[in-house]
Parts: sequence; structure tokens; C-alpha cells
Amino acid sequence: MSIVSTIVPIFVIITVGWIARCKGFIEEEFLGPANRLVYYLAIPAMIFRSISRASLTAQFHIRVLAITLVCIFAVFAITWGLGIAARIKRERLASFTQCSFHGNLGYIGLAVAYYYLGEEGLIRASILAAFIMILQNFLAVVVLQIYADHPKNRGNGSEIVLKILGNPVILSAIGGIMFSISGAAMPILIGRSLDILSGLALPMALLIIGASLSFQLVRSRITPVIFSGAIKLILLPGLGILLFRAFGLSSTDYLPAMILLASPTATITYVMAKEMHGDPDFAVAAISAGTMLSAGTFSLWLHIAG
Repeated sequence: MSIVSTIVPIFVIITVGWIARCKGFIEEEFLGPANRLVYYLAIPAMIFRSISRASLTAQFHIRVLAITLVCIFAVFAITWGLGIAARIKRERLASFTQCSFHGNLGYIGLAVAYYYLGEEGLIRASILAAFIMILQNFLAVVVLQIYADHPKNRGNGSEIVLKILGNPVILSAIGGIMFSISGAAMPILIGRSLDILSGLALPMALLIIGASLSFQLVRSRITPVIFSGAIKLILLPGLGILLFRAFGLSSTDYLPAMILLASPTATITYVMAKEMHGDPDFAVAAISAGTMLSAGTFSLWLHIAG
């Protein structure tokens, strides 16, 4: 029931966005500014606030973190290579690669960790998520920047590095970790302001996705969407469990990480594809299909993990 109660609200908001677009409440001219608002303000505030609240001194397993990051990087490299071998066009290749490893940690992953493992599981998952967010977004920015379909958005190596380091998502994640390490208390006025701005992030992102939704998107991209979903929901968590068990880790140690690895494609992949000239339509299709399928795959992996 916890998985259902996590996934259903996502589709409620997406449906509201779709209905609002169909009824003319959300117009095309609104989507661009709203997308930039979410990408540059709301989502960075949400990431900084969630990470800054985690205690990095709390108990967590360093081998679990290392294996988790290795799995994400390995799947990123495998998917990129498969996309090149399959000759996927450049803007779709970037989004295909990103959607295959970039998981929805903040909304789905941490929620499942809390409902399935309780408060302690949520704390451990939040600490892991801080590091995973940085790697996910770093790799996503790399592939999106390299395959940007506008020549003015492609630069030399140093320009790409500067754009990666200046990405608002990465900066907010680094800032959250540094603040957590400092042990400083968040001023109540700043904390509440960040809470309000953070509350805008996912509802607005989901409304934007819904307003951009086309039921033809999944059908017209069915083959790459299936492959992307299989990699994200089956290969990535499957590789994680194999390595966790190969290193002799118990399910108590690795369950928070496995839940994060098993999370479906993140809503932010659409926002990033839109801002960095990837394939936002493919991202919408991958998000929609992956989120629907994740109820079954979450149940599968939790059963296997015991």
C-alpha cells in the first residue's frame, strides 16, 4: 500500500496538468518561464534543504555508498555505449542515457525508504541520496552538454566543465552537503523560506510534465522507452544487489541504497532535457512509463532483498 500511495499522487498531479492544458488553463507561453523557475530556483532549493537536514555523521556504510555510486556510473557508461551502437540520434541519445540511470530520489525513493524502513531508513537513505544526487546530475549534465543539439550550446572541454560546475542542481547538492558537515543551525527565516520554495518544485514540475504530455509519446517511442525502463528498473538495482551480496553485505545494510537504485526515472530529467536541449518528449515518455511500472519492480526487488 505504501508504494501505491506514493505513486498515485504523482499521476493525480500529472493528470491535473494535462487537463489544465486541454482546457486552456495552461498555455504554451507559460511552460517556458515555468520550466526555468523550477530548474533554477525551486528544485535547487528543494535539494539544498533536504540534504542540509541530513546528518552526515550518522551511521552509514561506506561500502554501500561506494558500490551504489559504482553501479550508477557503470550503468551510465553501458547505456551510453549501447545508445551509440544503436545509432540513436544525438539529442535523444542524451536523454535516453540520462533516463536510464537518473532516479527519482527525492519524491519516490525517500518516500519508499521511509514507509518501508521507518525513520532510521529515511535518514540513511537521505545521506546516500546526497552523494547520489551529485553523481547523477553531474553525469546527466555531461551527456546533455556533449550532445546539445544547438551548436552554441556545445563548447570545448573547459567550457563544458565550467557549465557542469555551475549547474544549479549540482551547486545546491554540494552546498547542502557542506552545510550539513558544518553542523550550523539553519536560521528559521531562511529555513521556512526554503521550505516554501521547495514546496513549489515537484508539484510544478509534475504540472509541467502533465501539460506537455501526449499519449502518443510512449507509443511513438516504445522501443527506446522499453529499453530505458528495463535498464533503470531492472539492470541498475539488479547490479546493485549482486554487488552488495558479493561483498557480503546484509539486506539491513543495503536496503536503503537498493530502494534508491530501484527508483524510476526522475521528473527532473524532463526539466534538464528542456533546459539543455535534449529530448524532453522522450523524457516525459520514460518518466510516465517508468513510474507506472515501478510499483511492480519495487515490490519485486523488496521481495528479493527480503
